[in-house]
Amino acid sequence: MKRRIIAFVIVVLVTLISFIFDKDISILIGKSRNLFLDYIFISLTFVTSALVIFFFLTTLFLWNENKRRWIIPLIFSFLLSSGIIFLIKIIFKRPRPFQEGIVSVFSVVFYFLGNSFNTWNFSFPSFQAAIVFAAFPILMKEFKKLRYFWFAFACLAAFSRVYFGVHYLSDILAGAVIGYIIGILAVFIEEKFEFGKKILHLNSSKVK
Repeated sequence: MKRRIIAFVIVVLVTLISFIFDKDISILIGKSRNLFLDYIFISLTFVTSALVIFFFLTTLFLWNENKRRWIIPLIFSFLLSSGIIFLIKIIFKRPRPFQEGIVSVFSVVFYFLGNSFNTWNFSFPSFQAAIVFAAFPILMKEFKKLRYFWFAFACLAAFSRVYFGVHYLSDILAGAVIGYIIGILAVFIEEKFEFGKKILHLNSSKVK
């Protein structure tokens, strides 16, 4: 627990510091683009939409009856993350790096994601980072063997947003912190009140 708290504090501090160097980091990453990384991160862009992630995780929990209760906390964490991220975006109204002309954005990325870059959907914080990290505490609870895979996946998915110039580093760090906190909250509520069991009418003797 102490290690997690220390790690969390470090991430928060790094997030605050990153605001100072955001533009320089985006420019540096933009200059480091290459064809190999382009293909990797474009592929990640297609598989990290909220719907794809939700479908994958829901299927994962549905596969085992003993774990189905966690679908409700998963939905809760996604909805709460979406609402909070939306409100913060409206409050800060931070333009995206490519909108400020700091870096260019690939036409293929803009073609598939362009509809999400309308006037209300600002840069800070990252919605995608919040979603993938909101699921992390829930996965840790029931699928501990997947924790390293999901953490790596979440980090790469979040970094791809910086790589393509649609987010600053502080955007994804803030989104990750918000999502992770909400994920922990979802786990706490389920363990205390067992809403997942009650809503899905699961047999308590069979469900953990």
